[in-house]
Amino acid sequence: MLEMKSLQEEPVEGFRITLVDEADLYNWEVAIFGPPNTLYEGGYFKARIKFPTDYPYSPPSFRFLTKMWHPNIYENGDVCISILHPPVDDPQSGELPSERWNPTQNVRTILLASSPCWTSPTPSPPPTWTPPSCTASGGTARARSAEYAEIIRKQVLSTKADAERDGVKVPTTLAEYCVRTRAPPADEGSDLFYDDYYDDEDLDDEDGEDCCYDEGRLRDGGVLMPPFS
Repeated sequence: MLEMKSLQEEPVEGFRITLVDEADLYNWEVAIFGPPNTLYEGGYFKARIKFPTDYPYSPPSFRFLTKMWHPNIYENGDVCISILHPPVDDPQSGELPSERWNPTQNVRTILLASSPCWTSPTPSPPPTWTPPSCTASGGTARARSAEYAEIIRKQVLSTKADAERDGVKVPTTLAEYCVRTRAPPADEGSDLFYDDYYDDEDLDDEDGEDCCYDEGRLRDGGVLMPPFS
C-alpha cells in the first residue's frame, strides 16, 4: 500500500490517515486538525475517503463524519472541490477539465487541494446565506461574517469530546501543527501507483529521471496500478 505508506511517513500538515479496517484497503479514515491562528484552531474533524474499484481512473469520495457547516461541504458531509469531480466535459459547472480528477492525482493532491478550506484565517460564509438573527434586508456583511465565525467556534468546541474519546492530542501551536519532513521528489506521487513486485527496470530509467507520466500517459511500457496491490 504505497500511497498509504507515503502519507504516513510524510503526512500532509493537519491530516492524519489510518485504515478504518485493516482488512479493507479501500476505506480510509482521515483526521483533520484545525490550523492554529484560524477559526478552526483546536478542532478535530473526522472524515472518510472511499476508493472505487477502478481507482485511480475514477476519483475517491471524501465525506465528513463530523457535522460541518462549510460552503464546500454538503449537508450529508460530502466535500465539494473540483479535483473530486469525474473528468467529464461539463460546461455548466464552470470548471475547466484540467481542474477535475485525472489518473495522475492521488490522495495527497486531494488533501492539499482541500487545505485552503481550513487554513483561511477568516473564511467567508456562503454568499446566499443569511444567519437567523439577520433579516434579508438588515443583515450586513459584517454581521453575517461574525455569526458565521461563531458557528465555526461552536463546531470546534463540539469536537473536543471526540478528541478525548479517541485519545487524540490536537495540535494547538504552529510547532505542533507543522510536520517536518523532507520534500518529496517530483515523481513520488506518481510512483505510488506502482506495484511493489515490479522490477526497477520496468519503472524506467537509467538516466535518473523516473517520472511515470508524460502528459498523463505512462512511458516506457509502464503499467498504471492502483495503490492497493
